[in-house]
Amino acid sequence: MNEKAYKALEYHKIIELLVSKASSSMGKELCRNLEPSIDIFEIRHMQTQTKDALTRLFQKGSISFGSVKDVRGSLRRLEIGSSLNIPELLTICGLLENVNRVKSYSRSDRSDAIPDSLDGMFSSLEPLSILSGEIRRCIISEDEISDDASAGLRQVRRSMKVVNDRIHTQLNSYLGGTSRTYLQDGVVTMRNGRYCLPVKAEYKKQIPGMIHDQSSTGSTIFIEPMAIVKLNNDLRELEIQEQKEIEAVLAALSAQAALDRELIHDDLTIMVQLDFIFARAGLAMDMRASEPIFNENGYIHLRKARHPLIPVKKAVPIDVWLGKDFDLLVVTGPNTGGKTVSLKTVGLLTMMGQSGLHIPANDRSELSVFHEVFADIGDEQSIEQSLSTFSSHMTNVVSFLKKADTKSLVLFDELGAGTDPTEGAALAISILSHLHERGIRTMATTHYSELKVYALSTKGVENACCEFDVETLRPTYRLLIGVPGKSNAFAISSKLGLPDYIIEKAKEQISEQDESFEDVLTSLEQSRVTIENERAEIERYKKEIEALKKRLESKNEQLDERRDKIIRKANEDAHTILQEAREYADKTMKMFHKFQKDNIDLAAVEREHQNLRKKTNQAASGMVEKIKVKKPQKQLKPEDLKIGDAVKILSMNLKGTASTRPDAKGFLFVQTGLIRSKVHISDLELIDEPVITTAALNRTGAGKIRMSKSSHVSTEVNLLGKTVDEAIAVLDKYLDDAYISHLKSVRIVHGKGTGALRAGVHNYLRKQKHVASFHLAEFGEGDAGVTIVEFKK
Repeated sequence: MNEKAYKALEYHKIIELLVSKASSSMGKELCRNLEPSIDIFEIRHMQTQTKDALTRLFQKGSISFGSVKDVRGSLRRLEIGSSLNIPELLTICGLLENVNRVKSYSRSDRSDAIPDSLDGMFSSLEPLSILSGEIRRCIISEDEISDDASAGLRQVRRSMKVVNDRIHTQLNSYLGGTSRTYLQDGVVTMRNGRYCLPVKAEYKKQIPGMIHDQSSTGSTIFIEPMAIVKLNNDLRELEIQEQKEIEAVLAALSAQAALDRELIHDDLTIMVQLDFIFARAGLAMDMRASEPIFNENGYIHLRKARHPLIPVKKAVPIDVWLGKDFDLLVVTGPNTGGKTVSLKTVGLLTMMGQSGLHIPANDRSELSVFHEVFADIGDEQSIEQSLSTFSSHMTNVVSFLKKADTKSLVLFDELGAGTDPTEGAALAISILSHLHERGIRTMATTHYSELKVYALSTKGVENACCEFDVETLRPTYRLLIGVPGKSNAFAISSKLGLPDYIIEKAKEQISEQDESFEDVLTSLEQSRVTIENERAEIERYKKEIEALKKRLESKNEQLDERRDKIIRKANEDAHTILQEAREYADKTMKMFHKFQKDNIDLAAVEREHQNLRKKTNQAASGMVEKIKVKKPQKQLKPEDLKIGDAVKILSMNLKGTASTRPDAKGFLFVQTGLIRSKVHISDLELIDEPVITTAALNRTGAGKIRMSKSSHVSTEVNLLGKTVDEAIAVLDKYLDDAYISHLKSVRIVHGKGTGALRAGVHNYLRKQKHVASFHLAEFGEGDAGVTIVEFKK
């Protein structure tokens, strides 16, 4: 694409943000060289990579590629058989250690993880742990080789230590003996790599040896005593031998690295590509961006799009579409209203999308692949060079008309400005008409009323405006497609205090036709505001209804929990009472047997019998409270009941549905939740379920809805903050209710966290016979924190 469009749309600023997200020098270079592609398959592949990297960032956090340095020069030296120095080997070691860390980052802790487009790149990484471990074992730092690097090096350094000790022993004899008076200082120094003593110049003949240096004043002579000359020679020979051993170690490490030269090169290439991809994902995370859908039909549909260079909290989202019902969009409205920002947003997001970057817009936003983007933007809003003169505008227009085709997107800011308004409007209409006839996607901003009329009267051309609040004299920056904009010059001037007689005189200068057109625009704007207010009120009512519904569901759940708790306690108490009665009965029977054996008189037996009966009566009375069974208001006859009728079981105080007709004895089955009970018709009474009457559910009149179980069952259950056992208990009851209510699918919100709750939920779902399938939610719908469950039909 042309450099002028990059500057006009500030594409280079997006690239600067992208470069800051890369952590390696080679990755930053790839970011700097990123340009929009015109190959839809390449674009989709890059978008998929960005999406998959973004998913990994959300799931596992950030990752750094900072140790990835360019080792291609070292690899070329290995190719021709050269040995590498210590820094080069450490750089290769750092690369391999970073490869190992990145490969560990890619490993999933989920057995059911869905493969993505980055799996192949991660799996192709080879950490070469043996090579990196060997380099770390042999090389301690850039200045030091380990003694254990080789047996020869260890032996040489051991010999060097022995010779050093002998040298210091000899020199210490000079420092502590009678020769101390001949020395300038009581220290041992080195000159030209040999140990020396600082001797006073007047005593230089008192200590025989080799003179290596003298001080600047000449008062000190540095002498190597003859007693250690041979030892210094031996030490020097050992140092030469040490250097040879170090070179041998480096040669061996280089030879080992040369065997894996191609793998190291592949690791470098993949790591740089991953750094590039994760930089795009990091930018998308900062911008709260999403993946756009691409087509080659010239169709653009941006949903709640934001300009990427405006802070998220300040940016006003806009909805823009172009290329399906119309290929030319004319945007009008007052200055500083957001027209140019809207224009830049469309152009810049197109370039970002074709570069493989996510765009700051809602999901399902669509972009088309354009081979060129032409932008003539001459305002002073964050562009480096102003092109405000008419001649500059026309130079750009001439260039666009020569190069643009059906694969181009053309953006004009204030087309025809800078000259006589009448001629400028006529010229602008002619240019836009030419582009429209050629089917070129075009978006233009203007103040000319003639262009509004042209857009209204021409098929395939649409008006749009940037909303302006006359009351506050502030733009709202909202883009309204299908509505021509007003300049609002008179209204703004009046609010600012311009006398009315001047405004009235100005209105007289406007033709009746123009004034009528402005009146129509005013009427349209008032109607639009009224409709939007009504729509907002409807949305508020919907939210209130939803809140009431949730409160009702919560209340029903609390009642169910209280009922279950009461029933559970009653059963426990009954079990305790029965157990006591059984124990007393067993004790009494043992006593009866004892009476029979001991020939006890019958009076004693009768007394024990009466005690047993008394105890049993006490147990029976303690089982449950006596409940007064409510009699039905009307005694039902078999012909009064039909299958599906709502009934109440009086003895159990439960509501249910008749699932059979009464038999000859008057018994029938009643379904109460999950339980199917057999009851007599005399224990039943017909009931009417609550009825809600509302006009909102039927546009033609009032409708009636019978309240049933399904109206209380939400399509979503929230398990956040629960342990696995608590969550399974809640989920078990919820799925039963949802399945009985004939819900097709439900959402289970379990969050991401450590993944333990998600794993527990999935293990439970696999065992449920009425669950057809389940899967994680899509990106933007909860992602890995939500599971979608489909029930069997």
